Amino acid sequence: MISVVKAGKLHASAMAGILNEIIEAGGTTALTTKVSAEDLMAWQRRAPENSAWHVAEDGSGQVLGFQWIEPASYLPREAAEIATFAKIGKTGLGIGSALFRSTEEAARDLGYAWINANIRADNAGGLAYYQSRGFEDYDRITAYRMGDGQVVDKILKRYDL
Repeated sequence: MISVVKAGKLHASAMAGILNEIIEAGGTTALTTKVSAEDLMAWQRRAPENSAWHVAEDGSGQVLGFQWIEPASYLPREAAEIATFAKIGKTGLGIGSALFRSTEEAARDLGYAWINANIRADNAGGLAYYQSRGFEDYDRITAYRMGDGQVVDKILKRYDL
């Protein structure tokens, strides 16, 4: 059974571990340098009031994934940016669905009209995940230079609340 709770400082180490595995594997996130639990706690502390962070846990409390929404400078005020990360090897178990139910509710409660997903064009799993939630393509960023110098295109998907 998967449960979703608000992310807190006790989750930071597990969240960093999940994210670092994804960064190390490459190909699915624009993040290119490893993060620490302290980094994630700092991101959460700096997050504006109109943001929401959630973790998905199994029955024993192991963190299986996490998701957050927050404003982004390139988006209008009525839109939130979303980020989703699931533990490698644990995809397809309903983690993303459970997270999105909580995130969608939080986005509505925070007064957002829509959610933006900014996904690497070569991230087939991420594109499929957001498509399966009802996100629709609305724009593309070409030749996005990542922190490590790699250049990728990015697909922008929109989910209207």
